[in-house]
Amino acid sequence: MIEKLIFYFSYPFVRYALMVGVMIALCSSLLGVTLVLKRFSFIGDGLSHVAFGAMAVAAVLNFTNNMMFILPVTVISAVLLLRTGQNTKIKGDAAIAMISVGTLAIGYLLMNIFSTGPNVSGDVCSTLFGSTSILTLTSAQVKVCVILSVLVVILFVVFYHKIFCVTFDESFAKATGMKTDCYNLLIAVITAVIIVLAMNLVGSLLISALIIFPALSAMRIFKSFLSVTICSVVLSVVCAVLGLLLSILAGTPVGSTIVVTDMVAFGIFSVIGKLTGR
Repeated sequence: MIEKLIFYFSYPFVRYALMVGVMIALCSSLLGVTLVLKRFSFIGDGLSHVAFGAMAVAAVLNFTNNMMFILPVTVISAVLLLRTGQNTKIKGDAAIAMISVGTLAIGYLLMNIFSTGPNVSGDVCSTLFGSTSILTLTSAQVKVCVILSVLVVILFVVFYHKIFCVTFDESFAKATGMKTDCYNLLIAVITAVIIVLAMNLVGSLLISALIIFPALSAMRIFKSFLSVTICSVVLSVVCAVLGLLLSILAGTPVGSTIVVTDMVAFGIFSVIGKLTGR
């Protein structure tokens, strides 16, 4: 088994996949705790469907670098979603559901009408579940992913205390003069960036798992915001590496294997939490 892994790691695309997987797992778990506590967990699902629709449009328009189109569209959608969620006529959950199903339908419709290949179902399945896209990354895509991931980490560290305040007591933070709308906007934009990055790893339908599972697993044992965040990051990275290695050895889809690994970790942490009385 070790010899087989060494053999696979002699190929650059496997090393690229591992590097990108670790960076995406790190970023998604950082904001996962905040999104879970603010009950924004489903926003990842909504934005991932927006990214799917944008990817379909990019494919129809034959863009050579579709990320440069998908990223701005997803970020703009995150901003609009935040603004719409504050509208009394359309509540936040309704706005997410509306954007989610709408963009998913538009994306699938465009991929069928303007099909660029003979196997539309295979293309859609690969985009939704990220079957092998992580193993076909170029060095340029890896560099973009690393740069954006480092930027996300820096923003989270710099604004950690502000994000902490907005997460736990937004009303008090606003009363103290903090511009909570700006920090909510920052959280939405960072989430959009993470969604676009994660599409290559697990596909657009399974992205929410990378955000939700590590945070919920850490909450089974730890209670403070900092300890939950650190545990979530470590667990997410470990599960991503294990899932990626297992998928290479067993020949299973990368995204699904990583999500199943996260689910197993959640089960283990839940049992430990029960046994320790936490």
